[in-house]
Amino acid sequence: MKNRGSIVGVNKNMITVAFEGNVMQNEVAYAVVGESRLKAEVIRVRGNRADLQVFEDTRGFQKGDIVEFTGELLSVELGPGLLGQLYDGLQNPLHALARELGFFLHRGKHLTALPDDIIWEFTPCVNVGDTVEASDAVGTVKEGILTHKILVPFSLSGKFEVVEISGSGKCGVREQIARIKDTKGKVIPLCMMFEWPVKRPLTIYRERLDLTEPLLTRVRIIDTLFPVAKGGAYCVPGPFGAGKTVLQQIISRNARVDIVIIAACGERAGEVVETIKEFPKIIDPFTGKSLMERTIIVCNTSSMPVAAREASVYTAITMAEYYRQMGLDVLLLADSTSRWAQALRERSSRLEEIPGEEAFPAYLESTIAGFYERAGRIRLKGGDIGSITIGGTVSPAGGNFEEPVTQATLKVVGAFHGLSRERSDARCYPAIDPFDSWSKYHGFIETRERGRAISLLSRAHEIDQMMKVVGEEGILLEDYILYLKGAFFDNVYLQQNAFDPVDGATSEERQRQVFGIVKEIMDAHFTITSKEEARSFFNKIRQLFLEYNGSEWHSHQFIESEKLIREMFSKQSKGSTALETPPFREALVESDIDSHFSRSKIAKSKIGERFSMVKEENEKDIQQDPADLG
Repeated sequence: MKNRGSIVGVNKNMITVAFEGNVMQNEVAYAVVGESRLKAEVIRVRGNRADLQVFEDTRGFQKGDIVEFTGELLSVELGPGLLGQLYDGLQNPLHALARELGFFLHRGKHLTALPDDIIWEFTPCVNVGDTVEASDAVGTVKEGILTHKILVPFSLSGKFEVVEISGSGKCGVREQIARIKDTKGKVIPLCMMFEWPVKRPLTIYRERLDLTEPLLTRVRIIDTLFPVAKGGAYCVPGPFGAGKTVLQQIISRNARVDIVIIAACGERAGEVVETIKEFPKIIDPFTGKSLMERTIIVCNTSSMPVAAREASVYTAITMAEYYRQMGLDVLLLADSTSRWAQALRERSSRLEEIPGEEAFPAYLESTIAGFYERAGRIRLKGGDIGSITIGGTVSPAGGNFEEPVTQATLKVVGAFHGLSRERSDARCYPAIDPFDSWSKYHGFIETRERGRAISLLSRAHEIDQMMKVVGEEGILLEDYILYLKGAFFDNVYLQQNAFDPVDGATSEERQRQVFGIVKEIMDAHFTITSKEEARSFFNKIRQLFLEYNGSEWHSHQFIESEKLIREMFSKQSKGSTALETPPFREALVESDIDSHFSRSKIAKSKIGERFSMVKEENEKDIQQDPADLG
């Protein structure tokens, strides 16, 4: 007999239920309203009262309405058929719901996540008498471009003997394909799908590996200066309109991974609709087929129930862990975790918990950390290696990176790609601010070279700020050339034209070669005698570089453009200045988060000191080496 309770209180999407028997945390229950059964989750138990968050509209709820407890945790279905699907936060297939109900969703309607009408070609990989454990493969099916392994359910513990296995043939996800027997003689039937609780991290692997391999995104500013490790975690905070969602979509297209999962956890409906419409049209640059064939979208927009935002995040990460158990590399993009945190704040308020900073719950940091810590690179029992890389966007109000959600995220991620309103307004895309951003991961460019490049940008920025006060005529020629070097590096390397089929995505080999040429120009000492000559030279070489960036790799135009660049550069160059990196900039690349911000403030405070020194320096006509600046 089902365990039942009755509603004794309603507070928007939270209900309080009196019950008899046993109820556990995170258990799924259904509130019965008329003919509808609305899904809910137990979030707190006190004596014989349980607080539940309902994932749908609670209009019409009354005291005394029946609530049925299932005795099961909030779970998702795992098996072939996930790729290419569009789900809501509870793993309901939205396309199937639209076909059945039209464009307006009805509350209380739930469908199975995996399609029953698709027949898969099953190929066994074990024999009768073999011993298997949880997460071992018993067969495979072809899912799009991938070989999908049919795994022993994760909930089973111990060793099992295969007593029956189907031969090669066609079958559905819920048809029996094998039977296994435990040490006590109990026989367990297996099909191609099973369920797993979304809030229970999957730990069935041999070991977690160090994050030593970079994840190539083909976005130059990320791969070169602020790399992401395969199996790592990074965040992209920024104000509204700075390009967070667009950057996420660019990375999803170009990142070298097997599976892409997008969790729209509370983002605006218009942006999500654009993603849904555009992804099927995008050609995967690695396979030549539709990008949706290796993509899953979990959609819970800001116009959908608030409580389902949390569920959408955990639904996405659980599916990512499932594919990682097959030895695949998965990229999970969460947009935007700020909306998820706001849902946590709303739930905490209704539970009347003691609030933390800005009314967010006191456990905000641990909750965010628990999500990002499910990323990682692992070695499975069979020796295969899989990874989950998590990239989350944050939408701080007014672009304030000091707010609680951003700060809580910074403590657990390994790379920070802060978007700038100033760069966005100036149409400098991607609008990643090189002075606020950082990465603890190692990329294919040496850490010291990354530090030197950031150092030059920092010093060029200081000179730019001085020119706004004293004018171009108030600075030395060496300072002006250094400023032009920084502007050149920003224009031709850090910025990319996402609409250009060539410049929109740059391979690792090409980044290495182009960065080497740019580095030579940044390190060079030029035989330039006036600011007008310097401005003319950098304008010309910048234009050549933009044509160079748009040329096909190793094409005739590419080779000719590089030849022209080197000829122009060699005429004006008389050797390298061997710019040294100031200690605080080199340490910035591998520093922790707290020291990063304090160093940034120190660096910016030096600008004011330089203003007062400029006139005195000019009067003394001090000819200073660019390496001594900053």
